Amino acid sequence: MVPEKQWIVSAGISKTSYQEIIALCTRWAAEREQGATRSARYICVTSVHGIMTAHDDPEIAKILNEADIATPDGMPVVWALRSFGAKNQRRVYGPTLMLAICASAAQSGLRIFLYGGHEEGLPILESRLRTRFPGLSIAGSYSPPFRPLTPAEEEQVTEMIRASRADVVFVGIGTPKQERWMYEHRECFPGITMIGVGAAFDFHTGRTRQAPGWMQRCGLEWLFRLLMEPRRLWRRYLLVTPRFLPLWALQKLTRR
Repeated sequence: MVPEKQWIVSAGISKTSYQEIIALCTRWAAEREQGATRSARYICVTSVHGIMTAHDDPEIAKILNEADIATPDGMPVVWALRSFGAKNQRRVYGPTLMLAICASAAQSGLRIFLYGGHEEGLPILESRLRTRFPGLSIAGSYSPPFRPLTPAEEEQVTEMIRASRADVVFVGIGTPKQERWMYEHRECFPGITMIGVGAAFDFHTGRTRQAPGWMQRCGLEWLFRLLMEPRRLWRRYLLVTPRFLPLWALQKLTRR
């Protein structure tokens, strides 16, 4: 059974934890070994940006709401969940979730595949993960170009992932592109668990700096990221995400 979801503005967000997701990934891999042939499962790590993208785009809303799990990736999403009764909810942050699953996989023998990031960064990421988690089985990796894949490329990559026998595929190509990719490929990889982890690849290779812990806990990660990448992120943080607060407040009032 997957964790219960709470509707937040325009998406169902799962009341879950790192430990629960690790346990589910392990169980799903075991079910696959026993001959399960169902379509792939997919997990979205969902920030305010993801919720607002779903609010503006029915296709993304459908993808998020059909996800097996949509974690509360940002503190405002956590606070919203708490305001609707999930008093003990904590953040389930993509980069941390990726490391937690890798730590468990190194012990359990689950095989992971890395899809995304920059071509020059993937060897660095693989090396750092293997050093940090001895015994981790990295079944393969692929950095897609910054353009749509040709049909031939698409077929080649799909076969590469199938042939790798990966149990978990980490997808790091940014929201909402990674959510679309997982949804479109759910029938291609029976039994595999796909997890969209956003900027985790760049964080773990050191290509992009993470906000200090205190800023993350206070819900100010957006400010740090805006200062680090203003040209790329100004529209997201100044035009898109500020609309979340009044919509959350309206939901609270309507609920009362």
